[in-house]
Amino acid sequence: MDMMVILLSLGVSFILAVLFGPLFIPLLRRLKFGQQIREDGPQSHLKKSGTPTMGGIIIMLAFLIAFIKFAGKSDEFWVLLTASLGFGIVGFLDDYIKIVFKRSLGLTARQKLIGQLLFSIIVCWQLFNMGHSTELFIPGTSAGIDLGWFYYPFVVIIMFAASNSVNFTDGVDGLLAGTSAIAFGAFTIIALKMVEYDAAIFSAAMVGGVLGFLVYNAHPAKVFMGDMGSLGIGGGIAAVAILTKTELLLILIGGVFVLEMLSVIIQVTSFKLRKKRVFKMSPIHHHFELSGWSEWKVVTVFWSVGLLFAVTGLMLVI
Repeated sequence: MDMMVILLSLGVSFILAVLFGPLFIPLLRRLKFGQQIREDGPQSHLKKSGTPTMGGIIIMLAFLIAFIKFAGKSDEFWVLLTASLGFGIVGFLDDYIKIVFKRSLGLTARQKLIGQLLFSIIVCWQLFNMGHSTELFIPGTSAGIDLGWFYYPFVVIIMFAASNSVNFTDGVDGLLAGTSAIAFGAFTIIALKMVEYDAAIFSAAMVGGVLGFLVYNAHPAKVFMGDMGSLGIGGGIAAVAILTKTELLLILIGGVFVLEMLSVIIQVTSFKLRKKRVFKMSPIHHHFELSGWSEWKVVTVFWSVGLLFAVTGLMLVI
C-alpha cells in the first residue's frame, strides 16, 4: 500500500479534529454540557467543573470521515466501525445521562455492561461470518493455539478489558489522548506488516483524531473527551488487535491501560478483603497526583512509559 494513503488518513483526521474544536467546544458550552467532577476525587480537579465534555465527538467525527474516505469497504472495515462506533454510542449515552441529570455517574454498571456486550457479540458475529482465524498467537513467536469456539468469549473479554481500561485512563488532561496516540501509532505499523490495510488506515486516522483533540485537551483542558471518546477508542484498539492477530500483544502495547485497570482491581479487592487501600486513590494516575505530582508530570511520565511499552511490543513483531 502507498504510505501516502496512511499519512493522508492521519493528516486529514488531525486537521479535521483541529477545525472541529472551535465549532464544537463553544456549542457544548452553550448547551451546558459541562463535566460533573467526582466529589471524592483530587481537590485540584474541582475547579474543572463545568468544562465542556463529550469532546469525544470531535475525535469520532474526524477519524470517521478520514477512515471512510481512504479505507476499502472490506469485512475488516465493518468490524472496525462496529467496535469503535458501537462502544462510542454506549459512551455517548453515558455522557448524556451524566449531563442531563447533573451527576458524575451516567449509565448504571448493568446498563453499560449490556451495551458493551451487545456490540461485542455483533463483532463476534462479523468475525465468524468473515472466517476470521480463531488461533491465538504468542507474541514474538510463531506458536499458537486454536481456541475454536472459545475464541469468541475471548474476544468479548478483550473488548471489555480494552474499553474499560482505556476509560480508566481518562482522568488527567491529555493523558488518554497521548497514550492512545502512541498505542495506535504502534498498531499502524503492525497492521501494515500484517497486510491489514484497513486496520492500518483506521489506526492512522485514530492517531490523527486524538492528536488533533489533544490541541484542546492538553493542560489546562478546554474540553474533555468523555466516555464517548474513551470507550470508542477502547473498542477500536481492541478490534485492531483482533484483526491483526496480536490480541495478547495488546496487553504490552496498551501497558499503561493495563496498569490503570489493575490499580482499580487491586484497590477495590484490598478494600473489600482488608478494609485497607493500597493506593491513595485509583486509578493510579490519581495516586501520583495526591502524592504531589503535577498533572503535567503525571502525563509526561505516563506518555513515556506508554512509548516504552509500544516500542517493546514492536520489537517482538517487526
